[in-house]
Amino acid sequence: MNSFEVNKVISSIIFVILVIIGINKLADVIYKVKAPEGNTYKVATETKKISKDDNAKAEGVGNIKVLLALGSIDHGKIVFKKCAACHSVSKGGSNKIGPALWGVIGRKAGSIGDFKYSKAMSEFGKSWDFEAMNTFLIKPKDYVKGTKMAYAGLKKGKDRASIILYLNEQGDYPLPLP
Repeated sequence: MNSFEVNKVISSIIFVILVIIGINKLADVIYKVKAPEGNTYKVATETKKISKDDNAKAEGVGNIKVLLALGSIDHGKIVFKKCAACHSVSKGGSNKIGPALWGVIGRKAGSIGDFKYSKAMSEFGKSWDFEAMNTFLIKPKDYVKGTKMAYAGLKKGKDRASIILYLNEQGDYPLPLP
Protein backbone atom coordinates (compact mmCIF):
# COMPACT_ATOMS: atom_id res chain seq x y z
CA MET A 1 0.00 0.00 0.00
CA ASN A 2 1.44 3.34 -0.90
CA SER A 3 1.26 6.54 1.14
CA PHE A 4 -1.44 8.04 -1.07
CA GLU A 5 -3.86 5.21 -0.26
CA VAL A 6 -3.06 5.45 3.48
CA ASN A 7 -3.87 9.17 3.31
CA LYS A 8 -7.21 8.38 1.56
CA VAL A 9 -8.16 5.88 4.31
CA ILE A 10 -7.27 8.27 7.14
CA SER A 11 -9.10 11.18 5.51
CA SER A 12 -12.16 8.96 4.93
CA ILE A 13 -12.23 8.01 8.61
CA ILE A 14 -11.90 11.68 9.64
CA PHE A 15 -14.63 12.65 7.16
CA VAL A 16 -17.05 10.00 8.56
CA ILE A 17 -16.38 11.19 12.12
CA LEU A 18 -17.01 14.81 11.13
CA VAL A 19 -20.25 13.86 9.33
CA ILE A 20 -21.53 11.95 12.40
CA ILE A 21 -20.69 14.84 14.74
CA GLY A 22 -22.27 17.30 12.31
CA ILE A 23 -25.50 15.28 12.03
CA ASN A 24 -25.65 15.00 15.84
CA LYS A 25 -25.25 18.78 16.26
CA LEU A 26 -27.79 19.48 13.49
CA ALA A 27 -30.30 17.13 15.16
CA ASP A 28 -29.82 18.95 18.50
CA VAL A 29 -30.59 22.27 16.78
CA ILE A 30 -33.68 20.94 14.97
CA TYR A 31 -35.13 18.86 17.83
CA LYS A 32 -34.73 20.82 21.05
CA VAL A 33 -35.50 18.43 23.91
CA LYS A 34 -35.94 20.03 27.27
CA ALA A 35 -34.84 17.98 30.24
CA PRO A 36 -37.52 17.70 32.95
CA GLU A 37 -37.10 19.94 35.95
CA GLY A 38 -37.09 18.24 39.34
CA ASN A 39 -38.46 14.75 39.84
CA THR A 40 -40.08 13.06 36.88
CA TYR A 41 -42.71 11.35 39.00
CA LYS A 42 -44.47 13.46 41.59
CA VAL A 43 -45.43 11.47 44.68
CA ALA A 44 -48.00 13.09 46.90
CA THR A 45 -46.85 12.95 50.50
CA GLU A 46 -48.26 14.49 53.60
CA THR A 47 -45.82 15.55 56.25
CA LYS A 48 -46.85 16.96 59.55
CA LYS A 49 -44.46 19.04 61.57
CA ILE A 50 -44.51 18.04 65.22
CA SER A 51 -44.03 21.09 67.39
CA LYS A 52 -42.62 21.22 70.90
CA ASP A 53 -46.16 21.79 72.17
CA ASP A 54 -47.35 18.61 70.44
CA ASN A 55 -44.40 16.72 71.91
CA ALA A 56 -45.16 18.04 75.40
CA LYS A 57 -48.86 17.13 75.07
CA ALA A 58 -47.95 13.64 73.90
CA GLU A 59 -45.65 13.03 76.87
CA GLY A 60 -48.65 12.91 79.17
CA VAL A 61 -52.05 11.40 78.65
CA GLY A 62 -53.10 13.97 76.06
CA ASN A 63 -54.26 13.50 72.51
CA ILE A 64 -53.58 9.90 71.45
CA LYS A 65 -53.37 10.90 67.76
CA VAL A 66 -50.52 13.29 68.55
CA LEU A 67 -48.79 10.66 70.67
CA LEU A 68 -49.02 7.96 68.00
CA ALA A 69 -47.63 10.38 65.41
CA LEU A 70 -44.38 10.42 67.42
CA GLY A 71 -43.82 6.66 67.19
CA SER A 72 -43.02 4.06 64.57
CA ILE A 73 -43.41 0.31 64.37
CA ASP A 74 -39.68 -0.18 63.70
CA HIS A 75 -38.77 1.81 66.82
CA GLY A 76 -41.39 -0.16 68.76
CA LYS A 77 -39.72 -3.42 67.79
CA ILE A 78 -36.46 -2.11 69.27
CA VAL A 79 -38.09 -0.78 72.46
CA PHE A 80 -40.03 -4.05 72.90
CA LYS A 81 -36.73 -5.80 73.64
CA LYS A 82 -37.12 -4.39 77.19
CA CYS A 83 -40.46 -6.21 77.43
CA ALA A 84 -39.31 -9.46 75.82
CA ALA A 85 -37.70 -10.66 79.06
CA CYS A 86 -41.18 -11.13 80.54
CA HIS A 87 -43.56 -11.21 77.53
CA SER A 88 -43.70 -13.06 74.22
CA VAL A 89 -45.32 -11.38 71.26
CA SER A 90 -45.32 -14.13 68.64
CA LYS A 91 -48.51 -15.77 67.43
CA GLY A 92 -49.12 -18.80 69.61
CA GLY A 93 -46.32 -17.67 71.91
CA SER A 94 -46.37 -18.97 75.45
CA ASN A 95 -46.72 -16.96 78.62
CA LYS A 96 -43.55 -16.10 80.46
CA ILE A 97 -43.37 -14.15 83.72
CA GLY A 98 -45.99 -11.94 82.07
CA PRO A 99 -48.79 -12.94 79.69
CA ALA A 100 -48.29 -13.40 75.94
CA LEU A 101 -49.02 -10.12 74.16
CA TRP A 102 -50.11 -11.41 70.72
CA GLY A 103 -53.33 -9.52 69.97
CA VAL A 104 -53.23 -7.53 73.23
CA ILE A 105 -54.47 -4.26 71.68
CA GLY A 106 -58.24 -4.65 71.60
CA ARG A 107 -58.27 -7.55 74.05
CA LYS A 108 -59.90 -7.40 77.48
CA ALA A 109 -57.35 -7.01 80.28
CA GLY A 110 -56.71 -10.16 82.30
CA SER A 111 -58.43 -12.41 79.78
CA ILE A 112 -55.84 -15.09 78.87
CA GLY A 113 -57.15 -18.25 80.52
CA ASP A 114 -53.86 -20.01 81.18
CA PHE A 115 -52.11 -17.07 82.88
CA LYS A 116 -52.44 -16.33 86.59
CA TYR A 117 -53.12 -12.60 86.72
CA SER A 118 -53.13 -10.54 89.89
CA LYS A 119 -56.56 -10.01 91.41
CA ALA A 120 -56.38 -6.33 90.43
CA MET A 121 -55.73 -7.13 86.75
CA SER A 122 -58.39 -9.85 86.65
CA GLU A 123 -60.97 -7.41 88.01
CA PHE A 124 -59.76 -4.45 85.92
CA GLY A 125 -62.46 -5.09 83.30
CA LYS A 126 -61.27 -2.68 80.59
CA SER A 127 -60.03 -3.49 77.11
CA TRP A 128 -56.56 -2.51 75.99
CA ASP A 129 -57.21 0.32 73.55
CA PHE A 130 -54.60 2.91 72.59
CA GLU A 131 -55.39 5.30 75.46
CA ALA A 132 -55.53 2.60 78.12
CA MET A 133 -52.25 1.06 76.97
CA ASN A 134 -50.58 4.48 76.94
CA THR A 135 -51.70 5.27 80.49
CA PHE A 136 -50.69 1.81 81.68
CA LEU A 137 -47.24 2.05 80.13
CA ILE A 138 -46.50 5.37 81.85
CA LYS A 139 -46.57 3.69 85.26
CA PRO A 140 -48.31 0.28 85.43
CA LYS A 141 -48.64 0.20 89.25
CA ASP A 142 -50.49 3.55 89.25
CA TYR A 143 -52.92 2.60 86.47
CA VAL A 144 -53.83 -0.87 87.82
CA LYS A 145 -53.25 -0.66 91.55
CA GLY A 146 -52.17 -4.11 92.74
CA THR A 147 -50.79 -5.39 89.43
CA LYS A 148 -47.94 -7.90 89.61
CA MET A 149 -46.09 -6.08 86.83
CA ALA A 150 -42.97 -4.71 88.46
CA TYR A 151 -41.82 -2.62 85.50
CA ALA A 152 -41.44 1.08 86.37
CA GLY A 153 -42.89 2.30 83.06
CA LEU A 154 -41.89 4.18 79.94
CA LYS A 155 -41.50 7.92 80.46
CA LYS A 156 -40.78 8.92 76.84
CA GLY A 157 -43.87 9.46 74.72
CA LYS A 158 -42.09 8.30 71.58
CA ASP A 159 -41.21 4.96 73.22
CA ARG A 160 -44.79 4.40 74.42
CA ALA A 161 -46.23 5.36 71.03
CA SER A 162 -43.84 3.02 69.26
CA ILE A 163 -44.62 0.10 71.58
CA ILE A 164 -48.36 0.68 71.11
CA LEU A 165 -48.02 0.79 67.31
CA TYR A 166 -45.84 -2.33 67.37
CA LEU A 167 -48.22 -4.25 69.65
CA ASN A 168 -51.19 -3.22 67.51
CA GLU A 169 -49.52 -4.88 64.51
CA GLN A 170 -48.85 -8.03 66.53
CA GLY A 171 -52.30 -9.55 66.28
CA ASP A 172 -54.70 -11.10 63.83
CA TYR A 173 -56.97 -8.04 63.82
CA PRO A 174 -55.07 -4.76 64.40
CA LEU A 175 -57.25 -1.85 65.47
CA PRO A 176 -57.53 1.05 63.02
CA LEU A 177 -55.40 3.99 64.12
CA PRO A 178 -57.35 6.96 65.51
